Amino acid sequence: MLINNARGYWHTRHVTVDGLEHTFAVNHLAPFLLTNLLLDRLKHSAPARIVTVSSHADADGRIDFDDLQGERSYSGARAYNQSKLANVLFTYELARKPQATFVTANALHPGVVNTSFGAEDAAGAQRLLVPFMRPFMKTPAEGTATPIHLASAPDLEQVTGRYLANSKPKDPKRSYDEATAARLWQVSADLVGLTAAE
Repeated sequence: MLINNARGYWHTRHVTVDGLEHTFAVNHLAPFLLTNLLLDRLKHSAPARIVTVSSHADADGRIDFDDLQGERSYSGARAYNQSKLANVLFTYELARKPQATFVTANALHPGVVNTSFGAEDAAGAQRLLVPFMRPFMKTPAEGTATPIHLASAPDLEQVTGRYLANSKPKDPKRSYDEATAARLWQVSADLVGLTAAE
């Protein structure tokens, strides 16, 4: 199994050493590349599962192909929402691909978990509100329940192309746009140097 759980939030725009916008690179491109690099091994280990941690923020996301990396206009929230929608679109596109036979691909929202998420470069409102919200957040152990469920539940062995929250199926309708998912796949493959990626 592969669990993609990289995620970060940066209020101001940062660029990686490769010249990629940090939020998009960490939250989407990194799991996209890692998954593609490991896909043959997962296929040979089948049945296998790929689980990608997204967020309910995907509902507010929009893939802006004209400014994918926030060079013209950057907002930490907009970049994060876009990257989480990208996680779901990537998961659904992977589930549709023929090489994913016997390798399931699913995404999830883990809940709002009490970690240091976003603390590295937090917005002012985030610094003020998060301390008050902490008592109502899930513990890190509670936050792992849905990823572990997707990775190990026997009844999900053949289930693919789904999105779960609190270990139950959800229906994020915006992420069913197959044309956007296919385009995002190709753009992502180009950005990480997998131009032959299927």
